[in-house]
Amino acid sequence: MKKIQGKPLPLGVTVSKEHVNFAVAVPQGKECSLLLYHRGEKEPCMSYLMEETVGEIQAAAFGDFDISEYEYNYEIDGEVSADPYAGAFSGREAWLGEGEVKRHEVRCRIIVRDYDWEGDEPLKIPYHKVIAYGLHVRGFTKDSTSGAKHKGTFEGVAEKLTYLKELGINQIQCMPVYEFEERGNRINYWGYGEGYYFAPKSAYSSGGDGVKSLKDMVKACHKEGIEVVLHMPFVNGVSGIVIHECLRYYATEYHIDGFILNPYVAPMESIFSDPVLKRTKIMKYQDSFQNVMRRFLKGDEGMVNDVTFWLKHHSKGDGIFNYMTAHNGFTLEDLVSYDAKHNESNGENNQDGQDYNYSWNCGAEGISRKKAVVELRKKQVRNAFFLLLLSQGTPCILAGDEFGNSQKGNNNAYCQDNRTGWVNWKSAKGDRELRDFVKDLIALRKRYPVLCQKEEPMGIDRAGCGVPEVSYHGEQAWRAPVEVSSRQLGVYYSAALTGGKDCYVVYNMHWLEHDFALPALSGKRRWFLAASTQEGVLREETLLEDQRKITALPRTILLIVGR
Repeated sequence: MKKIQGKPLPLGVTVSKEHVNFAVAVPQGKECSLLLYHRGEKEPCMSYLMEETVGEIQAAAFGDFDISEYEYNYEIDGEVSADPYAGAFSGREAWLGEGEVKRHEVRCRIIVRDYDWEGDEPLKIPYHKVIAYGLHVRGFTKDSTSGAKHKGTFEGVAEKLTYLKELGINQIQCMPVYEFEERGNRINYWGYGEGYYFAPKSAYSSGGDGVKSLKDMVKACHKEGIEVVLHMPFVNGVSGIVIHECLRYYATEYHIDGFILNPYVAPMESIFSDPVLKRTKIMKYQDSFQNVMRRFLKGDEGMVNDVTFWLKHHSKGDGIFNYMTAHNGFTLEDLVSYDAKHNESNGENNQDGQDYNYSWNCGAEGISRKKAVVELRKKQVRNAFFLLLLSQGTPCILAGDEFGNSQKGNNNAYCQDNRTGWVNWKSAKGDRELRDFVKDLIALRKRYPVLCQKEEPMGIDRAGCGVPEVSYHGEQAWRAPVEVSSRQLGVYYSAALTGGKDCYVVYNMHWLEHDFALPALSGKRRWFLAASTQEGVLREETLLEDQRKITALPRTILLIVGR
């Protein structure tokens, strides 16, 4: 092994046929040495002073270097540090609690980029055709009820792809999958905070190789027509340059389809204009849809105007997506079962987590055997799925919501690496009715183009057919009930531009029944009932006896189609 002059860029390790280059940013005035370890050993076998310096970057390079034999770290002013640009680590193969690893025993691995992608590439599914599913890689299959062979891993997610595809999902949104410290005041189950952003988490691999396992999972997802989107919530202090390089790395090296970023940390404007990321989905969390629809769901007054906006708002323009529930907050089952958070098990005296959840327990706090309460909760869950899946924006379902997964009222399960935070698949077997309802509703959204339009409907007659592409109605046709006391709304989507059938959605979130006028259809077309939160998705559309009006029962949503 021969030491030669190093180059300051790119940062991290660069492997070529002639040499291996190491480059790291070191605060001015501090001395840095490269520590080399024989692979698998915990003590360094060699140390080299990093002498070449440009600005605050120190570099070293070596010829005749067999990368399969060595791992590395840096020693900066006497302290052993990992490379923030490292693409993989040794010594982090076990999740905290399943194996203890001391910090100084962790070594950086040098990546050999020889993975066979078999012609794979990102899917580039249009925003309006995406049905997303948010999950935690460990929590999705870690529970014994999951039936997965490789529980809590990338491989475990791959085992569930048939299930997701049958449900109608074509995008998964994964919470942090990079190397992060599980240890802290409490277990860091979610993975937010500081991390080694370039390195997939080895503990999420059944074989301890996070690099290969993440690539295998992405390739398997793509073969099933499912995109992979990663949460990358960089912490304050991470430079915009590092963020750009990291996103480019995952997009090119791992074929990742998109990223969910923190707009208060990431330089969103420059990321949106980055030529490497131009066809990669760049998204961010925005809870306005959630808050408006939750309030409408539980029957708050004065919500109709905001509801009309979020029913038609398209996701592509501002990179947001719609959700009723997410990892941060109640599950959908808990949203209709608890008025207040119950985070006592987090050990923070129930002071953590959101205080305002816009939830309603339907008459009893927590688990209830009262038939009226149970039936109302089931209906409210179906209503929530209607609100999500019949809105124009890109919908995202929280893992387990489709079969009533619960966190027992915990709305901040960041430290719950246990059955509270894991998805309980026993519920999937017990509530097939809900799962089938969600599956049918997703299929219904895909069946009628007006429910997932390529562009946001403007409320004007762009087709020149005499009917606006979207219009709003109530007890009287063409008059939206926008009074403060109103808790109901009728939405008519004309299919003149999109093709397919006209759709009319009746939303009655009031505890009283209401009549809705049916707009007249042209020609010999008639209105048919296609789905209802009272009856479910109908296998055969049912002709309405009265073509002038329809009565919606309390807290009921109806989908009517014209043909």
